[in-house]
Amino acid sequence: QVQLMESGGGSVQPGGSLRLSCVISGGHLGYGSYTMTWFRQAPGKEREGVATIDNDDAKAYADFVKGRFTIAQDKMENTLYLNMEQLNSEDSGMYTCAVRFPRLPDSSWAFAANEYVFWGKGTPVTVSS
Repeated sequence: QVQLMESGGGSVQPGGSLRLSCVISGGHLGYGSYTMTWFRQAPGKEREGVATIDNDDAKAYADFVKGRFTIAQDKMENTLYLNMEQLNSEDSGMYTCAVRFPRLPDSSWAFAANEYVFWGKGTPVTVSS
């Protein structure tokens, strides 16, 4: 059974940075095709896709994080990362990673939550002065 565990969340001041990690167990990123995505959800708001990456290292970002966030993966360590810079209060929320095997047939679906079977429990991010 594939399991995901996020870490790296915390409290940071506006303008600060955080690096989130998502370790995948029960599946290996070195084989096959997949799509992995970071989602976030703020209290009272809908869950939204933040950044996505696939087995070919193709990446895409939501407009509201472009130029500030970077998604990366370490296939040897079976880990997904999200580097977040220039954080602001709008970035606060629970950040969750999700993975699906095989890769999505259409990359435009990457931020559709119902396309993913395996989810982590999330790591909280609070941006406040």
